[in-house]
Amino acid sequence: MTTPKETNLKTLFKVLQPGCIVTNGWLESFGISRNLQKYYLKSGWLESVGRSAYKKPGDNLEWQGALSCIQKQTETNVHVGGLSALAFHGFSHYFRLSNEALHLFTPLQTKIPKWFVDYDWKLEIQHYLTSFLPNNLGIKEQELNQFKINVSSPERAIMECLYLAPKHMDLVECFHLFEGLVNLKPRLLMELLANCKSVKVKRLFLYMAEKANHQWFQFLKTDKIELGKGNRMLTKNGIYISKYLISVPKELLEL
Repeated sequence: MTTPKETNLKTLFKVLQPGCIVTNGWLESFGISRNLQKYYLKSGWLESVGRSAYKKPGDNLEWQGALSCIQKQTETNVHVGGLSALAFHGFSHYFRLSNEALHLFTPLQTKIPKWFVDYDWKLEIQHYLTSFLPNNLGIKEQELNQFKINVSSPERAIMECLYLAPKHMDLVECFHLFEGLVNLKPRLLMELLANCKSVKVKRLFLYMAEKANHQWFQFLKTDKIELGKGNRMLTKNGIYISKYLISVPKELLEL
């Protein structure tokens, strides 16, 4: 006769997939109580990766599986954005994610589980809390290393890069990225720009879009985009662009 522990152990083996992490709440939803989790941990059928999170014993973890777990099991609103998203879409040819930071974006006051932040993923985790764009606009589920995770579209990702500039990203680097974005969707761009709360992002986006002179720029209804009032000094000793009321580095102007 099968005991409850054995029945739940079979359930555990089904839930605990290679490369995945399971949270204690997720296990409880399958009938595996906290006490039973402690028993399985002590018995060697679970391995802790931090408070409230487990993996298959001896399993090699990658951040993609862990992030998928966070999105689906904890319902945390977090996505891969900015430069990391552009790298995923193939627009940042010189950028190697394995040697760089992983850019994660969440709404304001959203916490990423401590076990994820503390785990050694062999790359730096940079977490940005923002509200300058609607939470789910321009974000799609993509497959990374066989795991489905939420990633910014190129249209949103470049705006996230501009949001981080010039403090966390160089404006010249942003423009070099812009030059490769030849197939952006005007309709999505308009929706993002119309809902963008950052005057800086909107002004920089239109300035760089006009400078790059991609075909999609002519389909933007720029007169419908609210650019606010007052100058934005983005760099010391910069060159003033009167059309967009911003100052930019001389090296950007000369590109």
